[in-house]
Amino acid sequence: MIAPRSALLIVAALVMLPGLTLLIAVPSLAAVAVLVLLLFLLVIMFDAWFMQPALSSIRISLPEVIRLSKGRDGSIEVRLTNERSDQLQFRIGFPFSPEVGATENKFDIVLPPASTQVLTISCRPKERGRFLLSKCYLQKPSRLRFWNLRQVIALKSELRVYPDLITGRRKVAAIFLPHGRFGFRQHRQLGKGREFEKLREYISGDGVEDIHWKATAKRGRPVTKVYQIERTQEVYVIIDSSRLSARMLGDMSILERFITAGLILCLAAAKQSDLFGLVTFSDKTHRFIRAKNGKTHYDACRDALYTLQPESVTPDFQDLFASLRLRLRRRALLIFLTSLDDPVLGNSFLEHLNLLTRQHLVLVSMIQPKEARPLFAGERPTEVDAIYSRLGGHLLWGDMQEIRKRLQRLGVEFSMVQSDQLAAETVSRYFKVKQRQLL
Repeated sequence: MIAPRSALLIVAALVMLPGLTLLIAVPSLAAVAVLVLLLFLLVIMFDAWFMQPALSSIRISLPEVIRLSKGRDGSIEVRLTNERSDQLQFRIGFPFSPEVGATENKFDIVLPPASTQVLTISCRPKERGRFLLSKCYLQKPSRLRFWNLRQVIALKSELRVYPDLITGRRKVAAIFLPHGRFGFRQHRQLGKGREFEKLREYISGDGVEDIHWKATAKRGRPVTKVYQIERTQEVYVIIDSSRLSARMLGDMSILERFITAGLILCLAAAKQSDLFGLVTFSDKTHRFIRAKNGKTHYDACRDALYTLQPESVTPDFQDLFASLRLRLRRRALLIFLTSLDDPVLGNSFLEHLNLLTRQHLVLVSMIQPKEARPLFAGERPTEVDAIYSRLGGHLLWGDMQEIRKRLQRLGVEFSMVQSDQLAAETVSRYFKVKQRQLL
């Protein structure tokens, strides 16, 4: 497609208006006026004609998948190839989504003859998610600068913006060190790290503590217990993406905190050679990724979370627990990242939790609401409205303590932490379960 430039409009006004005036007002100069007008038309037509194949020799390629992190500086590399034997000068533009945070979207390019150039576009994504780059725009001026040749080039590139885990990992990095700077310390694992496998006849040299005395009495001869190395354990992160997870905590939603904590926990489980899985739910179970290990499996979990968005629906815990009960046959550690500060949701969670606690070990983590705290904690209120707000927060805090007690009766550990400590607290609780061999 060609489009006129402002230079063409100016020259047309300077040539055609006087020419038409002479043609009408001075009949004796009509032939000269017609000749000038025809010559001008021929010039602009030939200028448009000779520029047609200029952009067809440009090849543009991008990686099929570009991975970026939210709030982190990144780059998008575009490879430009000139297949012509002469130099090309043009402008290229990309229709980036505002969420990608590209510093520029239009560039003036000069490509030498038969050469390839890499264009690096800096960006700082503002939101996580999946963004498609399906086309770009090229524009090249004609030789006489009367026309712009424009062309749309089809592209096929996917921009994947993942959550920023660097900040969260810094707070839990000390967990993996012998002596942590942030108060964490790796302790010796309790027990022998083994589990019973079978019985066999006693062999000279077997320890007395390994003799199975009931089987010995029954058979009338010594019988020894045989152990095997403790198998890797299954850990599932269960993330709530319902309406309460859409609440904002500063510049970040609760769901963002859940996703960051879940991915960091997956990294910690992989470090311990455990099998980790992922479940996301709202009013139904959306994704169920069975527990495995390895980088490929972690990438699958990350890809399932980076597009997760909160939904304005109420979570259905009964459906979730029934689904988990049917799918999980082996005892596993289930870590729920949810919000129970709604009384109706808290009662629903407690009512159906026994479907899981009979077989699995359950931990529940939630972010402490800003207003939920004891009555006399914090600064003294100075206004009447602040007093009523403090009373409401105290009642909410009391409800959460009641939920904690009811969960403890069911053998479930409940934790309510500050938003910036969710990842560290969740990983710390996982390590305590490993240390105590509760699975």
